Amino acid sequence: MEHLATGNESAALAARLARAQCIPVYPITPQTELIETIAKWVANGDFDTEFFTVDSEHSVMSAAVGASATGARVFTATSSQGLLLMNEVLYIASGMRLPIVMVNVSRGLSAPITLWSDHDDFLNQRGAGWLQVHAQNNQEVLDSVLMAFKISEDRRVLLPSMVNMDGYVLSYTKEPLTVPKQKDVDTFLGKYHPKHAYFKPDKPLVQGPAVLRPEPYTYFRNQHHQASMNALIVMREVCKEFKKKFGRDYGNGLVEEYMTEDADIILVTQGSISTTAKASVNEMRKKKKKVGLLRLRTITPWPERQVREALEGARHVLVFDKNLAPGRGGMATPEIKASLYNARVEPVVTEFIVGLGGNPESIKMFEHAVRLAEHDAHGGVYWLE
Repeated sequence: MEHLATGNESAALAARLARAQCIPVYPITPQTELIETIAKWVANGDFDTEFFTVDSEHSVMSAAVGASATGARVFTATSSQGLLLMNEVLYIASGMRLPIVMVNVSRGLSAPITLWSDHDDFLNQRGAGWLQVHAQNNQEVLDSVLMAFKISEDRRVLLPSMVNMDGYVLSYTKEPLTVPKQKDVDTFLGKYHPKHAYFKPDKPLVQGPAVLRPEPYTYFRNQHHQASMNALIVMREVCKEFKKKFGRDYGNGLVEEYMTEDADIILVTQGSISTTAKASVNEMRKKKKKVGLLRLRTITPWPERQVREALEGARHVLVFDKNLAPGRGGMATPEIKASLYNARVEPVVTEFIVGLGGNPESIKMFEHAVRLAEHDAHGGVYWLE
């Protein structure tokens, strides 16, 4: 079914198609429309789910943990400061190996306060043990949420997933959307078997040790890491199955390469900025510049091999960080440099800080960045406004 939908509605549609059984929520701009959409469906009898609001985002994730631990399929959403308020419980959700799926509508962090998007909120959660993908458009928001349930619930993974979209640019912008049929989604996801459930109402509660000794704690952390690395395999499998079922191709599900085969210069982006960057690549190709693009789709686990193989043939790599770790710089650039450490020929890496707090990007901005990089033999850092 063809439909015109915002990013928020796209995520809500995915939760309904996945038949999420429990949805604890708390409103925050620019995510509020997402939960309002679900609330309307529940009130009208169009969505049979346990939907409820709580007193804060910390309580949202606490409720999600409790519901998932009993075997419910859980979905929720947040943004910005709300995600940071969840931080403590994010580690509990992943440490307990609970396949919760959450959408984060990215928004810059205060202070000073902004309602517009950059990527600091979710990139600051890279160590929380969640799987993270970043959608480029509203269709990918819907598709990624559906795939996230299948990936997270795989027995080789059993980890929570976070699907990120750019606030305002996607969350409030309507785009054409192909909504899959319910029967096809049911077939794709399969019958839900919550074998991960810790607590069962019909059985006595079993309490384990409150505090682990160092040896078993290290074992559990190692298992967590191995599950995250397994996700790199499962993501590829699920994207392949998704293409076969629905016809939309997300490649290996980890990175997207655009005109990189013969590129001397490769731009590295993530999220909605990638659409503008591709348009800029097209314009520069018309001017006989060998420019390509690598889009980071999966953020954690980090797809190191795929990044290295995509970039190691380039002469120059331009990383566009729509985020900032003060005193360090952009967060993607060090990861890119580390991935290229064992490359056959290591390209020059130049960093660009862009789009903070919703500062708009343009085709000309990318062309300007390429001109700057062509005169930069050592890999500098530039702020583009």
